[in-house]
Amino acid sequence: MPLTPSLFIVPTPIGNLGDITLRALEVLKKVDLVLAEDTRKSGLLLKHFGISQSMQSFHNFNEHRKVAQLIEKMHKGEKMALISDAGTPGISDPGFLLVRECLKNDIPIECLPGPTAFIPALVKSGFSLDRFVFEGFLPHKKGRLSRLQKLNQDERTMVFYESPHRLIKTLKQLAEHLGPERRASVSRELTKIHEQTITSCLKDIITYYSEHKVRGEFVIVVEGKKTK
Repeated sequence: MPLTPSLFIVPTPIGNLGDITLRALEVLKKVDLVLAEDTRKSGLLLKHFGISQSMQSFHNFNEHRKVAQLIEKMHKGEKMALISDAGTPGISDPGFLLVRECLKNDIPIECLPGPTAFIPALVKSGFSLDRFVFEGFLPHKKGRLSRLQKLNQDERTMVFYESPHRLIKTLKQLAEHLGPERRASVSRELTKIHEQTITSCLKDIITYYSEHKVRGEFVIVVEGKKTK
């Protein structure tokens, strides 16, 4: 079937390459250009699946400069796929700006369903899934503490992303503002060989990671405040 939209948002595996969908592969093989957060990393993915489409870098540091040019090319009929290093573009990754500009310019967009790290971590936590809030990465400096203070009374399950070198700091701040006994679930290296999930109270999780090497990318899921 011919491609209809001009821009395809294509999720890619967060670890296990077997998680890519048949539809994602079909789109990546047919578009004129693949926009990638890191062309070297994504190049390995495309090569693995025998895809040789043209690639161009599109990341947080050049997206503002490149958007107008990409919009112009799509107006002329080029079909593009946007991918990130892992997961769904736009979820704590570049993508929002390009999607917004496409909508402003009446350029058709299609977002394929696919992998994103916080969903398996959220489901594996065993916490309530009726209502949850995705916080992504907390601000590094400005606004960080005020964000944590606002979450203190939140009854929804909370989901955060964190890098290995900030994990313990973030866990300690969560314990400080939400309480050391608040239950949490920390997942790392999801879908990979060394996948691991630890579910306990924040103080025990802090103790564990203070005694073990902190490696991989992390998803922190924190139980919402209990209602009486």
